[in-house]
Amino acid sequence: MEFDEIFDVVVVGGGNAGFSAATTAAQAGSRVLLVEKAPLDDAGGNTYFTAAAYRCCFDGLDDLRPYLYQPDGSKGLPQELIDKIEMAPYRKADFHADINRVTKGRADPALANTLVDKSREAVQWLMDNGARFMLSFNRQSFLTDGKYKFWGGMVMNMIGQGKGLFQWHLELAEKSGVAVRFSCPAINLITDPITNAVLGVKVYRNGKFSTIAARGGVILACGGFQASPALRTKYLGPGWDIAHVRGTKYNVGDGHRMAESIGAMLEGNYSGCHSVAWDANSPRNSGDRVLTNQFTKSGYPLGIMVNVDGKRFVDEGSDLRNFTYAIFGREILKQPQGIAFQVWDVNGSKWLRKEEYADDVTTNLRADTLEELADILATKGLTNKRQFLDTIEEFNEACKSFRKEQDARNFDPATRDGMSTQGKSRSLSLPKSNWAIPLEKGPFQAVEVTCGITFTFGGLAATPKAEVLNEATRRPIEGLWCAGEILGGLFFNNYPGGSGLTMGVIMGRAAGQGAAERATRSLEQSISQ
Repeated sequence: MEFDEIFDVVVVGGGNAGFSAATTAAQAGSRVLLVEKAPLDDAGGNTYFTAAAYRCCFDGLDDLRPYLYQPDGSKGLPQELIDKIEMAPYRKADFHADINRVTKGRADPALANTLVDKSREAVQWLMDNGARFMLSFNRQSFLTDGKYKFWGGMVMNMIGQGKGLFQWHLELAEKSGVAVRFSCPAINLITDPITNAVLGVKVYRNGKFSTIAARGGVILACGGFQASPALRTKYLGPGWDIAHVRGTKYNVGDGHRMAESIGAMLEGNYSGCHSVAWDANSPRNSGDRVLTNQFTKSGYPLGIMVNVDGKRFVDEGSDLRNFTYAIFGREILKQPQGIAFQVWDVNGSKWLRKEEYADDVTTNLRADTLEELADILATKGLTNKRQFLDTIEEFNEACKSFRKEQDARNFDPATRDGMSTQGKSRSLSLPKSNWAIPLEKGPFQAVEVTCGITFTFGGLAATPKAEVLNEATRRPIEGLWCAGEILGGLFFNNYPGGSGLTMGVIMGRAAGQGAAERATRSLEQSISQ
């Protein structure tokens, strides 16, 4: 068939994965087009709304130091700061253990191995191409005993967070020769009627449809379906239509639909997603492009969460925040009215991150006594003040009882400190396993939260080379790759924080390289003929 335009590689989607694919293909010598559904002023996919934190293996601080910047953009860290940092290595065994634990062993082994084995290589590619990383002091460390104690294995993020990451990707892609077209949604894939090989893509731009050939193939990097209330309800279940969308409003399953229509195999945890405790006063249907990730409310390990009935409903201290924040949104959504309250006393609230809990970011509810706080929460939906007060009293007594029995233990927010509610003489039916300190000293503070959905876990089946598989043959569909949140099979129920962006780079680069190589072979074959 005849096409309106011809490129070597066409990438659908302009987030972290899509740009990684496009730039890699261009750096390999291909003529690349990236098409993005959103207009430029609303672009960046979910990438724009992230903290730009990447999880990768490393051998301690000295391994990272040559590549680190300070927040003001200057290279290197002063010695007096280095002397205050405590940071354990994060090795492949640690990464594998975290994936297996949080996904309960369900992650596809080949994809999990790819993520772990190529994690440092992926971050190094970003650095080598000019990405500036800084240590995540505010997000991933606590200053205790004069030391910045890093925790959870994820220690770096890009300067400028998601906004900076998107701008960096865009500038690098254009510098590498990638043609980028915004307000240009992909409509469907174009295939060979005999072989089913992907030949190109149909797009809509400037009021008309056009067809674009891709000699090497098409890379789908257009996200999941978290911004579609209908698909959320269909796959995740009843009630998910009222969840707030944390990021882009454009991820509505376009890639799933296009790929499935040509026989692609669907894979992964379609009833699962990444969802967090999210500010209840945030926009419902898309993220805020100014505050972006600041609507996350991840301070729950330092206090407790209660529903409108005044009852706790999760173990707030079951694990480090990196390994629980992506599942607690679901638990909040299950509660009456789909909301909850995070509560701290002065000893817990002093550890909260200003980025998430400052008064110009969220509505903080404060009172000098718990009784007064209960009255305030009643105006926000709390239905049982007596139960709220009883819940905290029981919690406090369990905390103090445990401390009497194990007075050698000390509160340490940077590690699983074992400060629990589960003593021998008194315990709770729903424990708090770590960081259990009584809420008894005012002023007290609370924040109303709901469920914020980030991305969905169900996607396309693909090889570690990012080749999309055919449902009938279980073999790669020639000329079709995928990367980013559209990939299925890796995350189930939960994920280790920061691993999504890392896998996006890994699979994006694999797809870009594969498509570029196929384009070269196609060109060589046409010349030889």
